[in-house]
Amino acid sequence: MTYFVTGATGFIGRHLLEKLLLRKGKIYCLVRKESLGKFEALRERLGADKDRLVAVNGDLGKARLGIAPASLKSMSGKISHFFHLAALYDLSADEASQVSANIDGTRHAVQVAEAIKAGCFHHVSSIAAAGLYPGVFREDMFEEAEGLDNVYFRTKHESEGIVRKECKRPFRIYRPGIVIGSSKTGEMDKIDGPYYLFGLIKRMREVLPPWVPTVGLEGGRLNLVPVDWVAAALDHIAHAAKLDSRCFHLVDPAPRRIGEVLNIFADAGHAPKMSMRIDARMFAFVPSAVRQALSNLPPVRRMVNTFLRDFGIPSEVMRMINYPTRFDTRECERALRGSKIKFPDLKSYAWRIWDYWERHLDPALFVDRSLSGKVRRKVVVVTGGTSGIGRAVAMKVAAAGAKVIVCARGEDELAATKAEIEAAGGTCHTYRVDLADLASCDEFVAKVGAEHGGADILINNAGRSIRRAIASSYDRFHDFERTMQLNYFGSLRLIMGFLPRMAERHRGHIINISSIGVLTNAPRFSAYVSSKAALDAFSRCAQAEFSDQGINFTTINMPLVKTPMIAPTKMYDSVPTLSPEEAADLVVEAIIERPVRVATRTGVFAQLFYAIAPRAYEIVMNTAFRLFPDSPAAKGIKGVRQEQQQGASSEQVAFAALMRGVHW
Repeated sequence: MTYFVTGATGFIGRHLLEKLLLRKGKIYCLVRKESLGKFEALRERLGADKDRLVAVNGDLGKARLGIAPASLKSMSGKISHFFHLAALYDLSADEASQVSANIDGTRHAVQVAEAIKAGCFHHVSSIAAAGLYPGVFREDMFEEAEGLDNVYFRTKHESEGIVRKECKRPFRIYRPGIVIGSSKTGEMDKIDGPYYLFGLIKRMREVLPPWVPTVGLEGGRLNLVPVDWVAAALDHIAHAAKLDSRCFHLVDPAPRRIGEVLNIFADAGHAPKMSMRIDARMFAFVPSAVRQALSNLPPVRRMVNTFLRDFGIPSEVMRMINYPTRFDTRECERALRGSKIKFPDLKSYAWRIWDYWERHLDPALFVDRSLSGKVRRKVVVVTGGTSGIGRAVAMKVAAAGAKVIVCARGEDELAATKAEIEAAGGTCHTYRVDLADLASCDEFVAKVGAEHGGADILINNAGRSIRRAIASSYDRFHDFERTMQLNYFGSLRLIMGFLPRMAERHRGHIINISSIGVLTNAPRFSAYVSSKAALDAFSRCAQAEFSDQGINFTTINMPLVKTPMIAPTKMYDSVPTLSPEEAADLVVEAIIERPVRVATRTGVFAQLFYAIAPRAYEIVMNTAFRLFPDSPAAKGIKGVRQEQQQGASSEQVAFAALMRGVHW
């Protein structure tokens, strides 16, 4: 047998060629001049020689596929099977491009099939040809299609109509479902169908443990088909006798609903499953005019667009949530009977699909996620940059090519930090600033503006922590005043100073080092936590005002870090803590990703626990409060050196390990 294939280098086409090469006969493939290199690579990959797999120069958009008359003549009467797979499937493509490829391309393919007197014309259509038909769409149905407003749906319907009405050669039509990767290897060539939602699943995995139940959305049924099964079924049916003029649904005979599909992939990706799913169909009782009016409200539209943009989901995908069509498969099942071609269960190979996506297709893989790409030649201001977290951050961003501005109170420490950064090849400028003094803050902002043009990134790291129970603070109101002055007012003064120039340039990033205590409501840290909570609240309000001006606010709810700030508390030597370098990595993550919040799973879980069961959470924290005593200094006992302080008990260590990173 001799074959002619359009779309041979496409996803389904490549897998079909593997099947055809197992049979005898020459295979002619339509190839554009620009794609000859791609075709040669495919031929090498398949291990086929030039006499077996032959490139035919042409163009889908030209009459008779742009094939030279001499080539048409040489193939006349020799082609047993003509496979037309070439099409444009791109939800973002314009209408003219889709009409040219899908409608005109099909007409041109039919012309060639008739010109060379092909034995049978095999047209690979799509379930999209049914539109949004409400109910079961049989294989013998065509004109009954509804809801063809979508350009892709319409062009696939009309291209199939061309075959039915204009093709004078024997023909067979195939309607695959949503084609996903191979069930054997997971291989896929692009993001499509359920892949658009993988980013959301991945984000849930990063934020929540896999055992946490979540609420999700239920909708219509997704008809997913692995490409290797589609190619195998297509190859078998094409060579079966007495099936001309029929249509075959290459679909899942028992498709799953969207919620179930997402849970299968969530399980494959070790992400939390949606234990409770809200059926989107329940909103059908709302008149369409009302739903349309609500969706067009500016806040709603911006919220939806932002969500879709952040996760790379085309808006057209949302239309498929309530996909209403089921597909009858009797003709396909009858044609495959006795072939041993069985439809694989999604659960059996979902892990391969996920693994391939995460290794090869995840959009995050192709983003410049290096620190250098985000900070090179930019002005990065780090407060409290001479020790602990601040110093570690300053070293990292300087090494990445940033112009680092470090401010602190100690001149010797500033000089040492500057010398170390410059010795490593970085650029560092230092300023002596007392951030508890608002006038000093204003002077610092003015100098940075005059000498460096302002700040591109401001990292509010400097802070003061006081570990003392409220009962021990009745006569120490200044504890609250001091922490608020530095942690809130000082940081706020810098933000208000640098913001105007950021707003003028429509770019900027403000990172506030907050505390896990804000999420956990840590006892004994009322002064510290309240000052950080105030800054958190300001950032949330500011983000709402500046979100459309290219300025980002990020709050890092930092867990316990082994810095000089916690050194006076001997007990912390025995509990889990982050190193300053590990804490700096969280700041680097914030610089690269620009999230609204960076928090550990423990912190997020604590916040969720408190939201769901505040009284139960209160009991847990009170138990911790009684378990961990005040330090001698907090109790007002003087003269007790650090080495004389009692270390952590086994109960304290166990509790701290359970609530890793929380201040006690």
